[in-house]
Amino acid sequence: MGQHQSAAEPICPLFEELRQELRDSLRAVKSKDPAARDNAEVLLLYSGVHAVMAHRVAHRLYRNGFFFSARAVSQISRFFTGIEIHPGARIGKGLFIDHGMGVVIGETTEIGDNCTIYQGVTLGGTGKDVGKRHPTIGDNVMIGAGAKVLGPVKIGSGSKIASNAVVIRDVPENCTAVGIPAKVVRRDGIRVYDQMDQCHLPDPMLRELDALKARILELEKQLRAATAEKDGEET
Repeated sequence: MGQHQSAAEPICPLFEELRQELRDSLRAVKSKDPAARDNAEVLLLYSGVHAVMAHRVAHRLYRNGFFFSARAVSQISRFFTGIEIHPGARIGKGLFIDHGMGVVIGETTEIGDNCTIYQGVTLGGTGKDVGKRHPTIGDNVMIGAGAKVLGPVKIGSGSKIASNAVVIRDVPENCTAVGIPAKVVRRDGIRVYDQMDQCHLPDPMLRELDALKARILELEKQLRAATAEKDGEET
């Protein structure tokens, strides 16, 4: 108990942090979401704002060694918002989680300032790493709906991760990454991978079917040749 008291931080900074978080959230939501009409709507009805506010409380508890209480706060928040943020995750100011259902943010995740995350995003681990197991996200990063960023990879500031992309390697600053596994298709606004963009992704199932079709045609060709050879021997 003495250890907790010596490590504990004053409660007043928490209120100041929450007040600042409210200001940052209002600014972020109203600048990024054209559907946001007024402050009351954002504060009362935006689940992403509620999840981030709850995380501020859970993270402070976590830093002070109250791990069970921290997880309790995060799980209650998950129940009401559908957004799961581990209390150990470190999140900068102005995070905007739009829609939010199904978002998962792991324990050692680090997120910079003014980032945007859409529904279904996972900032998770691969199951193979220890220690730093989750991604590090720079400032002003956008992560599209359904994207998965896995392992201790780094996403550079100003970058964009396309919807449903699976990122398992670092993405430099000011880049756009697309696909499974994700590849950088733009860097500093210049296209660097002409064969793929966010609207025309390769279909892995179609690719496999094409390969299977080619193999069947090759086998049929070999079968016809073997049959013709056999018929020639019989005559």
